[in-house]
Amino acid sequence: MKFENLPLIAPLQKALDKAWFVNATPIQEKVIPHAIEKKDIIGTAQTGSGKTFAFGLPILQNIYNDRIDKWWKEWKATRKIQALIIAPTRELAMQIWDSLKDFISNTNLKYTVIFGWVNQFHQVKAIEKWIDILISTPGRLEDFISQWIVKVSYVDYFVLDEADRMLDLGFLWDVKKIIKRIPEKKQSFLFSATMSPAIKELAQELLKNPEVIRVDPPESTTDKINQKVYHIKSSHKRKLLQQIVKRRDLKSILVFVRTRDDVELVTSFVKTAGVKCDNISKDKSQAGRLRALKWLKDWEIKVLVATDIASRWIDVNNLSCVINYNIPSDGEDYIHRIWRTARAGNEWLAISMCTETDTANFANIEKLIKQKITVVTDMSYLEEELAKELVNTKTVYKEEIKKVTKRGKSDKEKEEFYEVQKLKKKISKERTHKKEEKIKEEKQKIRKSLSRMKLPKEKKEKKSDFYWKGNDYKKQTKSSPKREDSRKKTSEKDFWVNEYFEKETKKKVAPKNKSPRKETSKTRPSAKPTKSAPKRKSR
Repeated sequence: MKFENLPLIAPLQKALDKAWFVNATPIQEKVIPHAIEKKDIIGTAQTGSGKTFAFGLPILQNIYNDRIDKWWKEWKATRKIQALIIAPTRELAMQIWDSLKDFISNTNLKYTVIFGWVNQFHQVKAIEKWIDILISTPGRLEDFISQWIVKVSYVDYFVLDEADRMLDLGFLWDVKKIIKRIPEKKQSFLFSATMSPAIKELAQELLKNPEVIRVDPPESTTDKINQKVYHIKSSHKRKLLQQIVKRRDLKSILVFVRTRDDVELVTSFVKTAGVKCDNISKDKSQAGRLRALKWLKDWEIKVLVATDIASRWIDVNNLSCVINYNIPSDGEDYIHRIWRTARAGNEWLAISMCTETDTANFANIEKLIKQKITVVTDMSYLEEELAKELVNTKTVYKEEIKKVTKRGKSDKEKEEFYEVQKLKKKISKERTHKKEEKIKEEKQKIRKSLSRMKLPKEKKEKKSDFYWKGNDYKKQTKSSPKREDSRKKTSEKDFWVNEYFEKETKKKVAPKNKSPRKETSKTRPSAKPTKSAPKRKSR
């Protein structure tokens, strides 16, 4: 169906014509007529199916009509937040703002976006100018409500986008707090890619007699996506990724990884292949994320690496390939990943790398899809390794190496070469084994000969070789005086050495039970009288 056939007002039709939007998507056809009648709606659709226009255009039309019913001065005096749109991540909030900004400005309405991890100064200034539509993340909105910056008591239109991802990120309690502060009389929208029991409970609290609209349930994937799988070892993932990234027919590639640590690893693998690459992770700032996404859209970068959290908000037209470097544990996450290529009905490629540990998860994905994914048996990504190993062996086999690396040769020549290589390895192993046996025999002979020989025993140091001085034992040398151990004769004699006479006279030892001899004027050497120095005259 075309947008002309839908009951939209003239300002919105003009904005659609300027943006070259002609045909509406299935979810837009079903949601817009019910939303204009101000009915509550539950919508389940895949990412990239046009949900933002499905809830955005009816809200703009209803607010525009309400403003015309009232006089402009009354409207301007009582201008308050009438529409509240909540998204799980700041990137998705920015995407909603980017897709609706032309339509909002065409209807003369004011709007703004708020999200976390940014200074709130400019966001507060924008809210103080009296806005009609607020797009926010749940964390920053709860923070502003607690600071009395935002008042939600006059909201007439409430939207929860990507509700399943919001619950996965742990925003359930924040959302319930916000719902309690919003008035009961309002029009509510709840959009989700999957309908878990937790989301059904939330819908019962929020919505009243809703219209349930389902488009493209998660069990069905489009046949337009060419899905392929490589069953390989984890050590070969790097070479396969580098081979796929170097392909010239693929202009823009999105690589999905399980954790933040894998993001940096995979980016380094791609850069070593000589391909321009960037990544998106939690550690990156908002400006860095938007810059990387813009580079991918403008084809300044060929590869972008991201995690599952980023898979919902990435919106890139003409994305040529999606690579699942790690197969997800949940089959629905796999569907959201490959749907990146199916935006606007494109026919492109989805490649997965499956190891032995991922076989169980891969089987569950095939059951959920109800489709068998084609298995690729091509091992050309290992040709470079084999060629390098063969070149490093010997120059004798250069001609045979060329036969292996060249394409179009028969398989017999390859088999003959590999047989020759195996024989060569066996011969080298036998030679090394013989050498090791000879070395063992020689060592045994040496041990036997040493056991028969009578080696001289080491002399033990006697206690008489040491003498006692102070509190330590010191070994006797040629320079040191020979003294008997004083510890043996401590019961007979006690020695007091007079350090003053040691240089000039012989050693004099004090007798037992007598105190050492006191210094007197007789024992002292005669001292010559010294002349006193003349005193200096004072000036």
